[in-house]
Amino acid sequence: MLSPRQNSRPARTESRNGFSLVELLIVVAIIGIIAAIAIPNLLASRRAANEASAISAVRTLSSAEESYRSTLGSGVNFTDLDGLVENQMVDRSLGAATTVPNAKNGYIYSVIKLNSGAGFCAGAAPATSNGGSRNFSSDTPGVLYAHPLRVGIPPTSTATGVPLNN
Repeated sequence: MLSPRQNSRPARTESRNGFSLVELLIVVAIIGIIAAIAIPNLLASRRAANEASAISAVRTLSSAEESYRSTLGSGVNFTDLDGLVENQMVDRSLGAATTVPNAKNGYIYSVIKLNSGAGFCAGAAPATSNGGSRNFSSDTPGVLYAHPLRVGIPPTSTATGVPLNN
């Protein structure tokens, strides 16, 4: 007969490998909370960067129009966006950003001639609702205007805009 001591097996110490399900769920929950806090801020930063790029592009278009008028427009006439691209006043990527698939930094652009070429309006609109929160335009005097959001429709006039102070 075996003694009680011989009948029992020696106690094994098991090493703990990996994580338990509860620990993994806690980590996933913490990552979710951090993402919920960070993602809206990242999207807001991206919209602000897109808007800053659009403001710069509209200023570039306005300056290009003034250059065109003083050199090729006989001091009187402006041109449209195609004319600016053809005469190398703006780069082709900006000139091609007239549709949603070709948007540049989340915005689409247009430049139209007004009064038979005696004026112009350069406009920018977000290509999607996440691209920006305002539309922008500039006209002959070169003042930049902000407009309420109209996704995919650049302004063709500065009449409804509010002048930017920057």
